[in-house]
Amino acid sequence: MHGTPHLTPEILLRAYAEGLFPMAERRGDPTLYWVSPDKRGILPLDNFHVPRRLARTVRSGCFRLTADQAFRDVMQACAAPGPGRPESWINDEILRLYTALHAGGHAHSIECWRKDELVGGLYGVRLGAAFFGESMFSRQRDASKVALVHLVEGLKRGGFVLLDTQFLTTHLARFGAIEVPREQYLMKLNWALNREALWPFF
Repeated sequence: MHGTPHLTPEILLRAYAEGLFPMAERRGDPTLYWVSPDKRGILPLDNFHVPRRLARTVRSGCFRLTADQAFRDVMQACAAPGPGRPESWINDEILRLYTALHAGGHAHSIECWRKDELVGGLYGVRLGAAFFGESMFSRQRDASKVALVHLVEGLKRGGFVLLDTQFLTTHLARFGAIEVPREQYLMKLNWALNREALWPFF
């Protein structure tokens, strides 16, 4: 990992196109570092698995799903401490940069609501036919998972071919996420960047 100079949204997008993404060590640390894992997590869109119980929750309609209605709120919720997550890598600089990306149409959020309360969601960056998932949060059971299902369904409709999860977690593995070597990831990324996709949530 290497320290970053002052970043702009344009630099950030070029970095994503080269397989890099920024992180902070801690919420209160202003320094950002470029990250390019040897093993990259991806969620193959054609092999997305929805557990049976979660599928029932999705069908029940107990949550209201929106897109790009509360991007900054989703980011702030992802940055907040939570169970099993006392510290966050999302600092004020990350918040500034990705809010700017959102304003420029390159970063998006999926929100999950219970009545008028934001109870879960996720956000990420899109380039070409690639979507780079950044973070998700949940304040009620299954809220972030339902947001993920909604995202994947939309990415398929929009013609996306790559869903980057950065790292592989046990949680994401349940949905079919896998790890691929950096070289293989960069090939998939290059393929995705040379294709067009539509963000389908308008």
